[in-house]
Amino acid sequence: MKVQLAPLDVPLARRLQTASVLFWVFCFLGLAPGSAILFLALLFTRYWLISVLYACWWFSDWETPARGGRRIDVICRLPLWRHMRDYFPIRLIKTADIDPKQNYVLGFHPHGIMVAGAFTSFSSCATGFWELYPGLRPHLLMLPLWFRIPFFRDLLLSGGLISSHKDSARYLLQQPGGGNVLVIAVGGAPEALDAHPGSYTVQLANKKGFVKLAMENGAHLVPVFSFGENEIYDQVQNKRGTWLRSLQECLQRVMGISLPLFHARGVFQYSFGVIPYRRPINTVVGKPIKVEKNLRPTDEELEALHELYTEQLYQLFEDHKEKYGVPKEKHLTII
Repeated sequence: MKVQLAPLDVPLARRLQTASVLFWVFCFLGLAPGSAILFLALLFTRYWLISVLYACWWFSDWETPARGGRRIDVICRLPLWRHMRDYFPIRLIKTADIDPKQNYVLGFHPHGIMVAGAFTSFSSCATGFWELYPGLRPHLLMLPLWFRIPFFRDLLLSGGLISSHKDSARYLLQQPGGGNVLVIAVGGAPEALDAHPGSYTVQLANKKGFVKLAMENGAHLVPVFSFGENEIYDQVQNKRGTWLRSLQECLQRVMGISLPLFHARGVFQYSFGVIPYRRPINTVVGKPIKVEKNLRPTDEELEALHELYTEQLYQLFEDHKEKYGVPKEKHLTII
């Protein structure tokens, strides 16, 4: 394989963009396991008190990921995230006003490999969410597993991320005054296994938990489609029914996280590595679907609202696909 080296005269701005994305990738591929190893390793050194004191803090702070999190505004506004935004680039597109007196559940599609559009748009201030939607406070939901990693959990909390446990979601949606926004990657980890360039497949047909959550709490539903989310990485072919896909699905059921075999480019060369490609991501936020509070929705009521949401998502994709590079003959596949 011929290696395409990066030129030496790359402008400083582009180098900063690459460095910011490298940090983001490192957080999930290296910092998460590294934090756990560091915590344990310190116990066997003369710095053991650091881990002991942190363990005491961790115990007292255990419920924070399920009680609204702990966003730190300074962290969300770091120039780091603006450089990451400009690397792809990532844009947040508003299609309708959203009343800050209500609470909302935003369904984010597709998951992609590492939900780059969701993280940049709803956990950082880089794409202007707070300016586009004044009075709203977005919270990206993440698997509880990640909040059980010492040190790393605090980085997640500083960005406004919270646990995806049902009690965590209910807590925010039940807060008076409105303005709370839950951002849920509806397809979850299994959908990452379908994240191939040119693929427009979302797992939604049997995903009704987020709809029921919205109904029980009277939170309005908003579909979101992130054009380009599947384009930033290549993934080893893993069609359904192959041994690789079967193994990945088995591991996902056991571990709770999927393990897509992905690759893209490197830092100093463009031929291989885990740095994503520079391809645009356009995250389009649709119109709110009004939801009346219903503590005990029937199956028929749940099915009707789920069908309405599915139709709105499909129409959102159709209305905007050609603006963002999707061929006219391509359509959204919902499984």
